[in-house]
Amino acid sequence: MVAEVHQRFWEAMARGDFITDAAVAAGTYRVQGRRWLIAAGGVRPRRGRDLDGRCLTFAEREEIALARAAGESMRSIAYRLGRSPSTISRELARNGEAPEQYRATSAHAAAWERASRPKRCKLATNVALRHKVEQDLEKKFSPEQIAGRVKQDFPDDPEMWVSAETIYQSLYVQSRGALRRELTKCLRTGRALREPGRKAGQRKNRIPDMVNICERPAEAADRAVPGHWEGDLIIGKNNATAIGTLVERTTGYVLLLHLPEGYKPEQVAPALAAKIQTVPALLRRSLTWDQGAEMRDWKQVAVAADIEIFFCDPYKPWQRGTNENTNGLLRQYFPKGTDLSVHSQADLDWVAAELNDRPRKRHGYAKPDELIGPLLQA
Repeated sequence: MVAEVHQRFWEAMARGDFITDAAVAAGTYRVQGRRWLIAAGGVRPRRGRDLDGRCLTFAEREEIALARAAGESMRSIAYRLGRSPSTISRELARNGEAPEQYRATSAHAAAWERASRPKRCKLATNVALRHKVEQDLEKKFSPEQIAGRVKQDFPDDPEMWVSAETIYQSLYVQSRGALRRELTKCLRTGRALREPGRKAGQRKNRIPDMVNICERPAEAADRAVPGHWEGDLIIGKNNATAIGTLVERTTGYVLLLHLPEGYKPEQVAPALAAKIQTVPALLRRSLTWDQGAEMRDWKQVAVAADIEIFFCDPYKPWQRGTNENTNGLLRQYFPKGTDLSVHSQADLDWVAAELNDRPRKRHGYAKPDELIGPLLQA
């Protein structure tokens, strides 16, 4: 029996018909109806959708099979059935492109199974993939980074591919039974429930003679030329401690600034100049910062490090989007409300190395270390 026959039987049972009447409505007899009931445990199989209406019927699939065997084109079949050519194309791609491979009965049965609900999560059925995802989550990779990286690591094995949304749902919807709930602590936010992200604010303008971002070279905006940096501070408990962050716009390479004594202008300027000078002059083209008071002595930094410094407009953090995203990543290591002065420069270098080893979507899931290495050698 094809899927439509089952549907008519179960629809009649849902209306309250007796087994005999439901079986007659399906074009069969009472004994067959009892067999279906016993096989289903007395409960109608749960469906995500019906196969009637916009989905191909069994009769249409028979027409497709006969037409393909006769050598008819997909557009001709689609015109005769009143369907879109893409519908016929997808049907053949799913169930056998060659004429001798397509069978209406097996294609219809496969469509019925694909429409069945609920489906088991891919991470619940593929143990190797689940183990790989759990390992990467423990390394603090984001679900999007994991989804992009597995396609690079397993380019010829689609069974080892997974979407970011599947990972999120496996973490947050425990009925899917795939990933452990405690792995949510490895996410950037560490939340047990999904929530919209926060919006960062800006400080008031207290920078003398600052150069606005509108005067920054156009080459910095399109990320085509490396050497343009963005910087900011992440603040610790009671606004008493801070860590400086620098990220290169083209590669996403991260440097962290140790500020154990505080983040007043006279403390930030020398530390920032020294850190910038650790990279080659070729990679010291410009630095973009927000209008925080810690950059009051920006001219000293510009002269000492031989770099141009520009400042964003107030309340426009997207002008330093790369740095804002990096600061979000750093909050996994340095949570808000903690004392940041307890971390040594060695600790900061370790965190920076781990961030620079993360795959990035905008680079095709290549890592910053892999991108900046040739530049440093050159």
